[in-house]
Amino acid sequence: MFTLENITKLKNTVLSIGLATFLVSSAQAASNSSVDGAVKYPIKDGKYTQYHVNTQSFKGFNIGRDATPTEIAAWDLDIMYDGTGLPEFDMKHGKPVLDEDGNPKKAQGSVELGNELYDAQCVMCHGDFGSGGKGYPKLAGGTVESLKNQRLNPADDEPNPEAPDKTIGSFWPYASTLFWYIQESMPFNAPKTLSNSETYALTAYLLSLNNITIDGEELDDDYVLDKEKFLKIVMPNANGFYPETNTTNKPQVGVENMTKLLSDPKIYGKGTRCMKDCVKGGVDNLVLRIQDDLSKGSNEPLSTARDLPTVDASKSVPGQAEYENAGCSACHSNAAIGAPVVGDKDAWAKILEHGLDTVYSNGINGINAMPPKGGTDLSDEKFKEIVDYMINSSK
Repeated sequence: MFTLENITKLKNTVLSIGLATFLVSSAQAASNSSVDGAVKYPIKDGKYTQYHVNTQSFKGFNIGRDATPTEIAAWDLDIMYDGTGLPEFDMKHGKPVLDEDGNPKKAQGSVELGNELYDAQCVMCHGDFGSGGKGYPKLAGGTVESLKNQRLNPADDEPNPEAPDKTIGSFWPYASTLFWYIQESMPFNAPKTLSNSETYALTAYLLSLNNITIDGEELDDDYVLDKEKFLKIVMPNANGFYPETNTTNKPQVGVENMTKLLSDPKIYGKGTRCMKDCVKGGVDNLVLRIQDDLSKGSNEPLSTARDLPTVDASKSVPGQAEYENAGCSACHSNAAIGAPVVGDKDAWAKILEHGLDTVYSNGINGINAMPPKGGTDLSDEKFKEIVDYMINSSK
């Protein structure tokens, strides 16, 4: 991971790339081929494969209008490594939320609130206390020392069987990445729905799980995180990334540092090459295996469909609409997550060995990484209909 400097130059580069891409696309529209995923496709009758190609001229064509400052402010939420962009107030539609006295509401959140939010919206994927779930990374634990482990390095006399334990506390150099990622992408089924205060709370909770202190103070349940305190965070692996590229005043130094690093053969193992019989002895510890069989859904036919329709309850069997519309399929259609997949006869038969009442009870009250009723606010009866639908679809 490397950090970028010279932001003005970076923005100009991105704009140049975007303009170049636009011009290439325009040129392709007038040519006889189109590039998609590094593959060239012939254009015939204004289409390549199933996709239409715009053969019209782009000259003088105006698309839409300029975004307003308010619209830009609502989406321009980058948080830089030095804390630039961290919010001071709760915001809505790009403007501060006002309290009862008409003043901007300060953005802040406690560890205790973060714990509640995590249990309600995060635990089903990332496990209790950030321990991780099938298909999703763990968020707590690990050590900086473990980052020195090289899981697949047969050049070593004794290849380390343990992989680097990369978590928030052991690997991430800046807490700003944590705040930004939560706010932009989480929860995965409803991104950008958390307020700034809720994001501070979740960040505080995850930092507490990783035993991060702020200005020497432990983050107990009553600890409240805000922008001022956030700027004092120093992550354990803050100095674990190299070379130094944050050379704002002398950008060329960053380039020289990078060149020197990549020219050093010692960073690529032992600096020697092996093309045959490289691994001596047993190789069990060198093999990474996928524990879940993902082949069932890996060879589905290609489709050009772009719709995600909502299931109409009047045209479906009981429980089907609620199953789809409540987002249950997010976990129960992916074997890698660990939840029983709808349609897996053997998995559901094993679950039903405990009795239907137990299955109902576990679903309603929550079990393992699944929150009560899957995190929905459905009634017990409606939730039981979902369970019945999943069972009947797996016979």
